[in-house]
Amino acid sequence: MSTRVAENVSALELADYQKAVRLVLRHPLITTVYPDGGALARVRRWAEQLRTDLMEVLGYRLITTADTARLQRAQDQLDATRPALSRSGRPFDRRRYAYLALALAALGRHGAQVALGELADAVAADAARVDGLGLDTGRKHDRDAFVDAVSWLAERGVLRLADGSAASWATDPDRAEALYDIDREVLTAVYQPTRVLQHVTSVTALLDSAGARSLSEGRRAQRLSAARRARRLVLEHPVAYYADAGPELTGQLRAPALAEDLTRLTGLTVERRAEGIALVDTSGRLSDTRFPGGGTVAQAALLLGARISEAAARTGRHAPELLPAPTAAERLADRAGRIDLALPAQGVFAQAAADREDTQERDDEVSAASEVRYPFVTTSWLRARTREIIAQYGAGFAADLRGDPDRLLGQSLDLLDAMSLIVRVEGGILALPLLARYRGVTAEVKARPRTAQSPRSVKGPEAVTPDALFAADDVKDSA
Repeated sequence: MSTRVAENVSALELADYQKAVRLVLRHPLITTVYPDGGALARVRRWAEQLRTDLMEVLGYRLITTADTARLQRAQDQLDATRPALSRSGRPFDRRRYAYLALALAALGRHGAQVALGELADAVAADAARVDGLGLDTGRKHDRDAFVDAVSWLAERGVLRLADGSAASWATDPDRAEALYDIDREVLTAVYQPTRVLQHVTSVTALLDSAGARSLSEGRRAQRLSAARRARRLVLEHPVAYYADAGPELTGQLRAPALAEDLTRLTGLTVERRAEGIALVDTSGRLSDTRFPGGGTVAQAALLLGARISEAAARTGRHAPELLPAPTAAERLADRAGRIDLALPAQGVFAQAAADREDTQERDDEVSAASEVRYPFVTTSWLRARTREIIAQYGAGFAADLRGDPDRLLGQSLDLLDAMSLIVRVEGGILALPLLARYRGVTAEVKARPRTAQSPRSVKGPEAVTPDALFAADDVKDSA
């Protein structure tokens, strides 16, 4: 049964409501200045209906105040595709995340204003108590990392520059300073953990998927929980593969109500194929990462993906070896294990191991019953294709990546993996069904016309892709 999404929204206002939905899903924190000056007003207009729909459809909690809207997501997987970004657009490293957390804690102890140097001293004092961290304001590297964390807060309205310049302070803290006003309401909205963090012994304790499978729930509650997890899976990931889900979750993914609810909630189209289901965002109105996209890595990834797809489709003696992909539980266990190694608490390792064994046991029966195999491509083959791509299209690539094929290959595979087009395994990659969409890609390097003002320059590859999300010969499920 459908959850009656947007029940109190008229047909004339539905498009405006869906814009508010996409806005809050893409920006879990909205303030008077972030992501723009009009975003908060749009969300507050539909706040009551948004709270109802986001909880009923997805299990998400929306908290609104006069100056903020904060979406608390339910997390089922560890997701590395939405990092905080530095001033230069690079993902935060561990040092920057640590400075961000310590800055939030320090700001909670300050009044209405704080000087950047004063905040740096407070963070440095706390960082000195963390093995391997520290903050030395005499080092430009540390100052840049700290200012990246402060700038992240300032962009969202936690801090508002009253005087001075953070960039100047980062260059020379002895001759420059910056003064910030602190918005305590936004500060409170940023840090709203859904768990008591002192009791967390493994990163998996931050996830909601274990609770969703609790046997103590009634059957109706279990079905509701599975339906929400299925919708979250389709909404939060490029594609939801049936082979990667348990029987109950697969049933929910195939249910017609899922497509109806997500389409009415977001205004986007749900596409079904034999291997899975995806929410198609052709305009980029909801997606945080677009593929195909601009830039050297995205272009190289598209061209490499086309070659992988062609190799995966070969038959006869040239057909690739077929191997099973790691299950969702195995991928979670691997990522959680690497994160848990950094937790500074006693007993973490035993608890983490127990959590991973429990997760694995729940999925063993599913994986044994429905193992699916995918075409395997070796790392050496990928390196050779990357060199060919650079030789043919390198004139349009960034010079640093053009001169470092292994780095370009690694970043390209990271992007393809994040888009659920491949899965990385030891010795190479496995080609997943969605990659077949890009089998017919064509590309060319276009030269801009010469002008008197500028020398001849080169544009990157321009790609043409089929309209279908999955391979054209897939069998569409009934919806």
